[in-house]
Amino acid sequence: MVQKIKLFKPNIARSAGVLLHVSSLPAGNFGSDAYRFIEFLAEIGASIWQTLPLNMPHDDGSPYQCLSAHAGKLEFVCLHTLAAQGLLNQDDLLPDNNGLHANRHALLSKAYAHYKQQKNVNLQKQFITFCRLNSAWLNDFALFLVLRKKFNKTGWHTWPKAYKNKQPALMEKVKARYIDEIAVIKFSQFLFFSQWQALKLYANKNGVDMFGDIPIFVAYDSADVWAEPHLFKLDAHKEMQVVAGVPPDYFSASGQRWGNPHYNWDEMQYEGFKWWLERMRTQQNMFDVLRIDHFRGLESAWEIPAAADTAVQGSWVLAPGDALLKTIKSRFPHLSLIAEDLGIITDAVDKLREKYNLPGMKILQFAFGGDDTNPYLPHNIEANSVAYTGTHDNDTTLGWYLALDESTQHHVDTVIGEDAPVMPQALIALTMATKANLAIIPMQDILGLGAEHRMNTPGTMGGNWTWRFDWDMLSQDKREAIQRAIQLSNRAHAWH
Repeated sequence: MVQKIKLFKPNIARSAGVLLHVSSLPAGNFGSDAYRFIEFLAEIGASIWQTLPLNMPHDDGSPYQCLSAHAGKLEFVCLHTLAAQGLLNQDDLLPDNNGLHANRHALLSKAYAHYKQQKNVNLQKQFITFCRLNSAWLNDFALFLVLRKKFNKTGWHTWPKAYKNKQPALMEKVKARYIDEIAVIKFSQFLFFSQWQALKLYANKNGVDMFGDIPIFVAYDSADVWAEPHLFKLDAHKEMQVVAGVPPDYFSASGQRWGNPHYNWDEMQYEGFKWWLERMRTQQNMFDVLRIDHFRGLESAWEIPAAADTAVQGSWVLAPGDALLKTIKSRFPHLSLIAEDLGIITDAVDKLREKYNLPGMKILQFAFGGDDTNPYLPHNIEANSVAYTGTHDNDTTLGWYLALDESTQHHVDTVIGEDAPVMPQALIALTMATKANLAIIPMQDILGLGAEHRMNTPGTMGGNWTWRFDWDMLSQDKREAIQRAIQLSNRAHAWH
């Protein structure tokens, strides 16, 4: 196996990657399309596959508002793989709803029943080991999911008081009554992580690192907050008085009111950041590189009164990011972290990032406002950075360019050095040519797609997180174009 140079170490090679969430694969799971995508990355010389968070979302599908900071999204489990293992029958694989099985829970229950019937000693040992290693979050998560179903998916803070407060004697009764359902939940998570680890192993063997994403905050309606409410800023009734978000910025004139609870940092620090260390352990086992979403929240976070309708009202409140990162680096010294440092960034945030030598993010779509000091302009991008044409929160590059006013388009053309640049290829080439050690291109830009293929529009509800590509979109000329861009920028040699 080729030994790859780890990212963001001294004397590293330049490298390139592609941003594509697992849900955007044609089948949207860890099956054959995912393996084929890894082969595509290896073919074009890309050494990074960046995904969005893989956690279990709420009904809106947002990977940044999940039911657990650990548990995986079960739609990513490939049912065909389960059939190959003898855990499902071929008749179970009849597709429903564009390849997503509406009866997925029933099928995973059936897979667990087959697992018990098989008496596969090796698989049993693997499952037992998984439950033991992940007990810090898995037990509470399974209980939470059982109760959430019992109470018709209502938020835990609306449950009867004894359930809401996780009364110990009652929880023991719940465990006994729902023993089979709890086992299915745990086994389903075991399947998720097993399939992901097999996919990651295949990627690494093909010279591709997996790049994950950690939302800085967790959802209020989550197993994490229900299980350990003392770690969050809640009142005596476990209600939120302040919520997370960001003030007005590039993405939204009224800011973004995310609605997540803020951390009780004093309590977290008193416990030695145990909660964060468990979270990082799960993520380190899944990924080679990790992005901390909204990194500036580790220095100070925007606290909005819970009663406020928008994020305009709020204030910055300090967080112990230095102590947290010191603890994380001490426990996980070889962990490669990247800071999502977009938005309102102060000197204090930059100093925190620089102290731990964390690469920041540079978005080329942000480069064409302001003057020559704009940090996103190609000539201002430093080596210890990750450069993007755009991210999942931006329009596609073609959609973005076509929506620009004439003056801004002229500015773009001037920087690129062409009167009528071909988009998105021109911005891809510009991104690749920067000094940034790593350049990431969203799959939509590789495919040359317009605004109708955007993944997410911040501050909007509905219509997000559903985009998928089809292999027919990836013509040979598009393959050759991105391969050529990677080669010409000397990013196809990330190994020694």
